[in-house]
Amino acid sequence: MVRKAAVLGAGVMGAQIAAHLANAEIPVVLFDLPAKVGDPNGIVMRARDTLSRLEPSPLATAERIDYIDIANYAQHLDRLRECDLVIEAIAEKAELKADLYRRIAPFILPNAIVASNTSGISIKLLSGSFPEAMRERFCGMHFFNPPRYMPLVELISSGRTSPALLDELESWLVSRLGKSVVRALDTPNFVANRVGLFSMLAAMRHAERFELGFDVVDMLTGPLIGRPKSATYRAADMVGLDTLTNVIATMRRACDGNHSDPWSEYYATPAWLSTLIADGALGQKTGFGIYRNDGKQIQVLDQRIRAYRDCRDSSDEIAPEVMAILKNRSPAGKFAQLRACNHPQARFLWAVFRDVFHYVAFHLADIADNARDLDLAMRWGYGWAQGPFETWQSAGWQSIADAVQADIDADRAMSTAALPAWVFARVEHGGVHRSEGSYSASGGTIKPPSTLPVYRRQLFPDRVFGEEANSSVMSGTTIWENEGVRLWTLPEIDNDIAIVSLTSKNHTLGHDVLLGMQEAVARAEADYKGLVIWHEAPFAYGANLKEVAGLISGGQFDRIGSYIAEFQKTTMTLKYARVPVVAAVQGMALGGGCEFLMHCAKRVIALESRIGLVEAAVGLIPAGGGCKEFAIRAWQNSARTGSKEPVDFILPAFTSIVTSRVSGSAMQAREQGFVLDSDPIEFNAKELPYVALRIARGAAEAGYYPKLSPRNVKVAGRAGITTCEAMFAEMCQGGRFSEHDCFVARCAATALCGGDIEAGSLVDEQWLLTVELNVFLELVNNQKSQQRIQHLLDTGKPLRN
Repeated sequence: MVRKAAVLGAGVMGAQIAAHLANAEIPVVLFDLPAKVGDPNGIVMRARDTLSRLEPSPLATAERIDYIDIANYAQHLDRLRECDLVIEAIAEKAELKADLYRRIAPFILPNAIVASNTSGISIKLLSGSFPEAMRERFCGMHFFNPPRYMPLVELISSGRTSPALLDELESWLVSRLGKSVVRALDTPNFVANRVGLFSMLAAMRHAERFELGFDVVDMLTGPLIGRPKSATYRAADMVGLDTLTNVIATMRRACDGNHSDPWSEYYATPAWLSTLIADGALGQKTGFGIYRNDGKQIQVLDQRIRAYRDCRDSSDEIAPEVMAILKNRSPAGKFAQLRACNHPQARFLWAVFRDVFHYVAFHLADIADNARDLDLAMRWGYGWAQGPFETWQSAGWQSIADAVQADIDADRAMSTAALPAWVFARVEHGGVHRSEGSYSASGGTIKPPSTLPVYRRQLFPDRVFGEEANSSVMSGTTIWENEGVRLWTLPEIDNDIAIVSLTSKNHTLGHDVLLGMQEAVARAEADYKGLVIWHEAPFAYGANLKEVAGLISGGQFDRIGSYIAEFQKTTMTLKYARVPVVAAVQGMALGGGCEFLMHCAKRVIALESRIGLVEAAVGLIPAGGGCKEFAIRAWQNSARTGSKEPVDFILPAFTSIVTSRVSGSAMQAREQGFVLDSDPIEFNAKELPYVALRIARGAAEAGYYPKLSPRNVKVAGRAGITTCEAMFAEMCQGGRFSEHDCFVARCAATALCGGDIEAGSLVDEQWLLTVELNVFLELVNNQKSQQRIQHLLDTGKPLRN
């Protein structure tokens, strides 16, 4: 649909949107104003250079930046004729956007799409700056920051936008860019920012009423209630206090004008916030705002003393009775207790929840097509574990509705507006979400989820509370299971391809998983045409270190040897299965998890996967076939080139292993050799099972059979070990590595190079596995490696001894 794109505006959002388009194999022309001095492209050049330094990186791999071209409005508008999609991401001022639209209109292709990344300006208003013929191909396309990582995109029609175009855009955003799309209405701040801003302002107002410190409020409004760690005030610092003030002002202007809002009086910047901005304290971008770093100590602004103090970053600040309420697993019980508790922290929390419930109920008809869209917008755009209607429904629709209305009647709520009549009409239905869909206040009906064909690729889509009845259709049929894995099928999708999922804690690869995986392959070979390894992230955290540490403490080193031999048997079973085994990977695939995927016939990887062989961090080496696979690939690559020796291809793998380097994306994992060029990378992790099942089906129907185990593998041997050691010695010059690190590095080199034998020796696959096993056992018997294992289990952090 989009072969080339342009992004107008090289600010924080524009540059990062361009980066994500480049991640998705879409070349981009990034525009901004011509620089007043020096190179006219200076503004864009600096923005593009900044992309390479940002953390977390907006680029899936460093070379993606080569697909972002630089341009300026004065010289290069004709380049817009190359582009199928133009995304405007300049400052949030309608007059600036209108002027730019008039300038670019003559250069836009007739069939090109133009979209604004505005976070809240009316799309209908903006569309008026285009010629009549272009208006049906203009819409709002609001990405959330950072665009690579935040799933939500709000898609907004101007009222004139072609419905077919919006359907095409939604499908493209979902599958190609990996986004979660909500069709927002053209109202101020659209959906997520409308509710998110109000929630933040409500928290700020009630924090002042109940005299709670900023840091205490952040403890209360973060993970304890299913919200991100940034909570309220940290989030304000991250957004930028000046930006937040601008959003508040925009919201007030919009709601005082054509949009009636009983809460409009609260769209005002608190006096303390105005003072901070006047002092240049704008949050993270200036180094201080509500919070600041004083050396290693984080400090927070204390309004009572009008100065910074050390931050109380401890749950000890939460009153015990309030903490007990928040730990209550019954939503209904939790909210009943919050309402009954007189502690200021409990009263604060109930007040914030109450006013958000009130707000979203009153405004549902105005700001969202249905309750599902609003809830998912808050989950995808703000990281809430549940949207407000989900929280309300799970706590008991009627009891919450009655409590909110009682507070409104008693003048305790922020607004005296009554709850809409539909709220009480939904009591008999238990709320707004049902198995067949969610309530639309504007239409007075239940709206089902989107039926666009792209969503058929999501076998397990995100569901809201109350939709669970639908999930039984896709829960699958269990074939066999043990304590570590479940083997099952999806008869509705493909009854000939089996799925095996890890069920162990944290998806670690203990003895039950190894035996279970072998059994799964055997059953797939007997009764099915293929096997897919898939489960929710993480893919696998590797060997069960607690199990290994227990054997070490008991002196049972022979059992450790048997465990590694069983691990190698499992990976070889995956590699030489008589049916195609496809690994569908998302999240972490570390250590043994990485070795599992390396041995499968095929892999399909979610973009945001973190993959690596990290055993060196605990003083060990990969011994489940990871070193062996790299040795074989080095020999194969050497044979193909004819001009290089195996050690030339060993060195990158050696560096990754000894530094325990984990890929920042699936693309980086491909660069590191964990993922092959032929393995597809999926931007939308929800599509993984669908794609994996079809890859397995396609391989089976193409007549899949496993390759023969390689013989006469030419290894780098003793000379290769020496080369690796020399390379590591250079890495050690900065003092980052200890003497034991050097020993571990030599062990890794030995396994990768086929053992301490002559360079060019010919060995088979089993030889390489035996070298791995022997080297691993040597390290397990080493006291310093044992200390590293125990330290990681005790602290969760690596030890450099």
